[in-house]
Amino acid sequence: MPEASTHDHIVAAADDLFYRRGFDATSFADIAAAVSISRGNFYYHFKTKDEILDAVIHRRLGKTRAMLAAWEDDGADPKARIISFIEILIRNRADIMAHGCPVGTLCAELAKLDHAAKADAAKLFTLFREWLARQFTALGHAVEADSHAMYLLAMSQGVASLATAFRDEAFIRQEVSRMRDWLETLPTLETGVH
Repeated sequence: MPEASTHDHIVAAADDLFYRRGFDATSFADIAAAVSISRGNFYYHFKTKDEILDAVIHRRLGKTRAMLAAWEDDGADPKARIISFIEILIRNRADIMAHGCPVGTLCAELAKLDHAAKADAAKLFTLFREWLARQFTALGHAVEADSHAMYLLAMSQGVASLATAFRDEAFIRQEVSRMRDWLETLPTLETGVH
């Protein structure tokens, strides 16, 4: 695999800072310092913070697509793939308790700022929504697929928000267990879709 370019390092650092500090609170200087480059070199790659935001959203979309594809490859069946989504709360619990959901926090901040990129950031939720709906369709729940997908998205966002507020790992585990229990109540129907 080729070594990451300066451009890639800038985008990765900005992604991390936007998540941990917020988009609005992160400056060019913060990002340049994180990558250890001069401001002149920084401006060679990005002229505006909005250009960096676009690159960060593009990076997150790519990483999310890759993660969903890996879940498709690893999950033996749609239910196992849905569990991969549910359990992301446990896998990322330390970051979630400290900073919230990276998708939810970015979307909420950009909405508050009425930023032009808010619709692009929301595409991250759309990826999850459509992917989950496909899994529910494969389970034989085509009619309720989108509703079920939105339910899990809403539950996971609620858990992430409250986990950030209360910093309570036991709460995360309890709610993940409840989501898994809810999933188990859904009958698996034959669809021929995989």
